[in-house]
Amino acid sequence: MMARANSVTYLLGTKFHKMAYVEFGNPAAPAVLCVHGLTRNGRDFDPLAEALSDRFHVICPDLPGRGKSDWLADPMEYQPASYVVALAHLLAAIGKPVAWVGTSLGGICGMMAAAAANTPITRMVLNDIGPHIPAEALKRIRDYMVEAPERFVSIAALEAHLRVIHAPFGRLSDAQWAHLARFSARPVLDQTGAGAFAMHYDPKIIEPMRSAVPLDVDMWPLWELIKLPVLAVRGAQSDLLLEETYQRMLAEVAQGHVVADAGHAPALMDAETIEVIRGFLG
Repeated sequence: MMARANSVTYLLGTKFHKMAYVEFGNPAAPAVLCVHGLTRNGRDFDPLAEALSDRFHVICPDLPGRGKSDWLADPMEYQPASYVVALAHLLAAIGKPVAWVGTSLGGICGMMAAAAANTPITRMVLNDIGPHIPAEALKRIRDYMVEAPERFVSIAALEAHLRVIHAPFGRLSDAQWAHLARFSARPVLDQTGAGAFAMHYDPKIIEPMRSAVPLDVDMWPLWELIKLPVLAVRGAQSDLLLEETYQRMLAEVAQGHVVADAGHAPALMDAETIEVIRGFLG
């Protein structure tokens, strides 16, 4: 099933912007919205979307500042509230109930949208994210972003970088790493004017985190407002969705699935996890 490119326009502040997305499956089928993590893009979900496309209309956006979506002039707008504005426009364009699959930041946005009155979200998969985020995990993410090279001489060099910083994604095949690298690469020129590659996001997405002192994030009051079925996916070695947070989620409302040999955050590319998600989405 081929991905179809599309976009939606949203108003943020005093300017309209474009948010790009790809979609799979029959637009008349039940909708599934897949929202990626902090430095990633919608093409991370290609294997999951293809596996779901026989039964669902799967929509995978690039959040503002990522992939093919417009960058924001004010880097301090790179915050979950801004992303939810953009995603709300997409939900309005979809115009029907949706199931939400959110990885990390995409799950935070999902919780915010699911907690709202009259939400169109019917059920939600939270991939390695929960109502408590430890400061140490946020510091680790901030540090690898600040220290990331600005340029790579080749896509192979960029892939090697991804294999290090995203090793917690789990056991990926060479083809899967190559897929991630292909869609993570943005052609640029180096200082000599020669061709090079940069990560496919606005480097300024880190600005809201750069100078802030990482603190534990407590979203339990938001969690209490969510009244729909939840599947919590956890990487067995995750430093972001801690075991005690995961167990509390299961005790309250969520179903659970642990991905062995993964940390933060499972890539959702393995057959077992895809089948668990298919079953949950019904």
